[in-house]
Amino acid sequence: MFGLTKNEEKIFKKLHSPSLIQDFLNKIPKNDSKNGDTLFSPRVTLRKNRAHCLEGALLASAILWSHGHKPLLLDIKSKAKDFDHVVALFKRGKYWGAMSKTAHAVLRYREPVYKSVRELAMSYFHEYFTDDGDKTMLSYSKPFDLKKYGTMWITSEENLWDIGGDLDDSPHYSVVPKNLKLRKADKIEIKVGKIIN
Repeated sequence: MFGLTKNEEKIFKKLHSPSLIQDFLNKIPKNDSKNGDTLFSPRVTLRKNRAHCLEGALLASAILWSHGHKPLLLDIKSKAKDFDHVVALFKRGKYWGAMSKTAHAVLRYREPVYKSVRELAMSYFHEYFTDDGDKTMLSYSKPFDLKKYGTMWITSEENLWDIGGDLDDSPHYSVVPKNLKLRKADKIEIKVGKIIN
């Protein structure tokens, strides 16, 4: 399966639901890229046992694919002073959910209760702000299907810059109407937003 080693295949088989995959992602330490930017494949992420959001989303998508689901990503773009975020999408019946690798308390897993990708993406809007209270979410992507890259990306030893670049350049939908003045997050929201693990 996908050219996985026996150990990798064992991990993939064991993680047979989005909930189990999310629990697994939560245990992987954050990849803070201290030695330079990375975009690890699922294989390298498992070996190095660290991941940032896109690396986690790639791993989650690969595992879901091994269980017969589409490997889909959702990219959330923000203002330059904040960080973009990527989650792995999944569906249960007609409803969308998401798995997320993050150190933040609120940019996490989403249960499959959302009727559309927009509805799910917008669930992140009010949690997306900087320490000064500025709400920073600008847009979200169409579901980004990883099938078009074949399966080699799952076990690649190289950084997956092509996938990252294509995701960044893919069609995105703006979320804030023009000329709308947004209320800043309040002190309690900012305090909660600083909780990380």
